[in-house]
Amino acid sequence: MTAEELLQSLEANIETLLVQREALEQEVAQLRLDIERQRQEMIRTHEELSALQREHRLLQTAHSMTSDGEKEMARRRLTNLIRQVDKAIEMVKSEG
Repeated sequence: MTAEELLQSLEANIETLLVQREALEQEVAQLRLDIERQRQEMIRTHEELSALQREHRLLQTAHSMTSDGEKEMARRRLTNLIRQVDKAIEMVKSEG
C-alpha cells in the first residue's frame, strides 16, 4: 500500500469515527433527557406518596378518636335514614 492509499484509508477511518462519535453524542443527550424525565417522575411520585402517607395518618388518628358508642350511634342514624328513604320510595311507587 502506498502512502497515498494509507492516508486515504486513515481519512476514511477518521470520518467513520466522527460519524460514530456524533451518533453516540446524540444517544447520550437522549439518555440524559430520559434520566431527567425519570427523575422528575420520581420526585412527583415521592410527593404523592408523602401526601398519601399524611392522609393515612390523619385517617388513623380520626378513627382512633372515634369511640365505639359514636360508631354505633352513626350506624343507627344511617339505618334510620335508609328506612326513611325506603318508605319514601314505597310511597312514590304506591302513588304512581
